[in-house]
Amino acid sequence: MVGILPPTPAVHRSYRLSTYHAPGLPVIRIGRRPCWHGRAPKGDIVLLSACNPGGRLYAPGWNRRMMHHLARHLRGLDHTLGEGRLGRWSEPLYAVHVPLARGLELARRFRQNAVVVVHGDRPARLVYLA
Repeated sequence: MVGILPPTPAVHRSYRLSTYHAPGLPVIRIGRRPCWHGRAPKGDIVLLSACNPGGRLYAPGWNRRMMHHLARHLRGLDHTLGEGRLGRWSEPLYAVHVPLARGLELARRFRQNAVVVVHGDRPARLVYLA
């Protein structure tokens, strides 16, 4: 698919070292089980963004517009705004309670390289689209 790149070792490392935050969710880390307060939700929660497609930096205004467009595609779905963070870098994302296949469809539409998936008490995983 045009614009979606296989991850470089540096990109893969950045995803794995990042923490992912959204209201109502514990802090999410790739490869680690979430520490739910109470019972884990059923089904998939997909963390996805519309910023910096293809792993290339875009202007803040452009990224805001794309996040607004993504929000329109999420109408009717259970979702909340959060962020991915690594050091001083952060990027907005949505935590969306949706089957992984639908999350990947949305990520492809917005030319994202990967999504983070949380499913119950299983370790959070990174799913690349390339």
